[in-house]
Amino acid sequence: MSSSPEPLHRALGLTDSEFDDIRKVLGREPNHLELALYGVMWSEHCSYKSSRIHLKRLPTEAPHVLVGPGENAGVIDAGDGIAVAIRIESHNHPSAIEPYQGAATGVGGILRDVFTMGARPLVLMDPLFFGRLTDARQRWLVEGVVSGISGYGNSVGVPTIGGELTFDDCYSSNPLVNVLCAGALPTERLVLGVASGVGNLAVLLGSSTGRDGIGGVSVLASAGFSGDDGAASLDDAKRPSVQVGDPYEEKRLIEACLELLDRGLVLGIQDLGGAGLVCATSETAARGGVGMDVDITAVALREADMAPFEIMTSESQERMLAIITPESWAAVSGLCAKWEVRARVVGHVVEPVRDHDGNAVGMLRVRRGFEGEVLAQVPAASLADQAPLYDRPRQRPADLDAVRADDPTDDEPVGSPNDDLLALLIDPAWVYRQYDSQLFLNTVVGPGRDAALLRLAGPGLPPSRRGIALSTDSNPRWCALDPRAGTALTVAESVANLACVGATAKAVVNCLNFGNPEHPEVMWQLSESIDGMAEACRGLDLPVIGGNVSLYNESGGSDIDPTPVVGLLGVVDSLVAPPPGWAWDEGDALVLVGTRTVPGPRPFPLGGTKWATMRARRGGSVPSFDPGPFARTVRFVAGEVAAICAGTASDVTAVHDVGGGGLAVALAEMVAVTGVGAEVGELLGHGELFSEFPGRFVMTTSDVEVFSARAQAAGVAWARLGTIGGSRLRVEGAIDLSVGDIAARRRDALEDALASAG
Repeated sequence: MSSSPEPLHRALGLTDSEFDDIRKVLGREPNHLELALYGVMWSEHCSYKSSRIHLKRLPTEAPHVLVGPGENAGVIDAGDGIAVAIRIESHNHPSAIEPYQGAATGVGGILRDVFTMGARPLVLMDPLFFGRLTDARQRWLVEGVVSGISGYGNSVGVPTIGGELTFDDCYSSNPLVNVLCAGALPTERLVLGVASGVGNLAVLLGSSTGRDGIGGVSVLASAGFSGDDGAASLDDAKRPSVQVGDPYEEKRLIEACLELLDRGLVLGIQDLGGAGLVCATSETAARGGVGMDVDITAVALREADMAPFEIMTSESQERMLAIITPESWAAVSGLCAKWEVRARVVGHVVEPVRDHDGNAVGMLRVRRGFEGEVLAQVPAASLADQAPLYDRPRQRPADLDAVRADDPTDDEPVGSPNDDLLALLIDPAWVYRQYDSQLFLNTVVGPGRDAALLRLAGPGLPPSRRGIALSTDSNPRWCALDPRAGTALTVAESVANLACVGATAKAVVNCLNFGNPEHPEVMWQLSESIDGMAEACRGLDLPVIGGNVSLYNESGGSDIDPTPVVGLLGVVDSLVAPPPGWAWDEGDALVLVGTRTVPGPRPFPLGGTKWATMRARRGGSVPSFDPGPFARTVRFVAGEVAAICAGTASDVTAVHDVGGGGLAVALAEMVAVTGVGAEVGELLGHGELFSEFPGRFVMTTSDVEVFSARAQAAGVAWARLGTIGGSRLRVEGAIDLSVGDIAARRRDALEDALASAG
């Protein structure tokens, strides 16, 4: 006896209760096309139905915030008549299926999010997470993702200037590919994705529409992979959902859109990202409180016989929707022809209708011809912002106390600190050598340092001496042990990184990568992580101006470790000289700035550190975050470096944040970059070498007395560690390594691992 076919709404990812909600909204049974529209717009990726109630707890306002969460990108006022737009997104599931196109179209999508606001994209960053490099599939993923990012970013002409590279078993079947983009614009060019003006036209710009990307991230990112070993992520049935990118089309689209905005020809503009045309039309209509008629026969297609649901939900790349007046059409059409960008009128802004209570309701109508058959008719707002809101069950992991009690900090040190330090060194240079980091010639500090730094300059921008700094940071090892404290510490780490290039932090964006939200432990992790971010941002007066939530990162029932990625934007008020960097000089005094220990019984906690993870110790506790002394230290360090950037002579010769791998790795990285060793006195035990809590900086000075007077005046703790010089890194009683051995290990570690994985 054959089983009954699955109801259509379930096949589209809608639950029975969501199907009932749709019937209540419409007051009737939805047809197949209408169900498809709700299926993509009410997906987890598009609607944030499991996370919205938690995201509301984040601070989002500040005097310099021009656009906060809810638009395509957040925007701040950077001064001198210049605004900066920033956005971070994930393309995790598509990249697990087809790493090159998944990563490439992630870049394309994030670029469109930024130039939709009227900003010229200036910079890309890429936090990447893979399984350990012990098998050929991980190498295939790494090389494919890196090639996709470089192939698209280099071709479209936007520099990739930083990111992260993390290897851990939890990402073996679920790689994470996060992409950040920032751009700049004259403040008067800022435009929002709003449809307005009855009778105005909705113009589809850019590529034709195909079956590549049907459902796309709106479907893939709303369900985990079923295979135990990641094989399901290679299923050919999923490949049509992965979009295909064309960076040269994107470049023409960028230039055409920015010129349209400069000439005042566009009233509102929106990119076609997740959920494609239905998303762009419903969101712009809902924001403007108007209706929109869409003619599917006007959409340029690259494949024959595409069904209406395919046309409306395809996520084919390099497409934008612009709202213009009818009088502007001739100028818009001519300008697009100049840039060889396709432009077609696919929609009309129409009057809202009145419901039975007399309320105005903007309807999205899908038609076959503007005067032809109506194929679907739904309230635009019900698609755009009225998806169900779930407060899913949350449960603290039952074994968490036992995991935290297994603290590696309490172990007697074993093995050689020399060997431990060498094993922790890795330089991601192989990755960023694939990228062009000098496009636009604005890059002052590129990949491989604490943070990236750029001159705030570009075509059409007012003259300015300001600079912007960017950093992306994460620590899933901390967050697995304590997602609240771990996320707060990650925010602090990112702020510290910006201080190393002289920048004052101005705004946060986040990419929250978590497992299956139907698992109560995952929802507890997500809720705790958001609270940790909110607490840190309030303590440091930082607004969260945008972000992304990526859920269902699981395979075979196994969730990834909670991986909130923090993207931070900072401003340097005067950038006329580069910051000091990591290159110290012979004879300099080596100092540690910041609180040397954490309060409590474990002054140097090792829980969640790279040192502990290397030893297969994943338990322990992480320190809490105290914004008071941290903020004083960061202000002092940022001020010291900012003075150098402003052209003021200083005795500070080098600065580096103590981050992953701890103080030992920070010292070794500076040795490797400089080619000069250091003599360091005795440290406070094995823990001080490898603990990772933020708020400590390695600095060198040519005049320690003058430097110490400034630190004391600022109320900042500091300690002299030793002196720069020689050809070895020596830490009394612990480490003794040659500069050459340190540099060689750091340089070769990643490429050796990639080669051995074959």
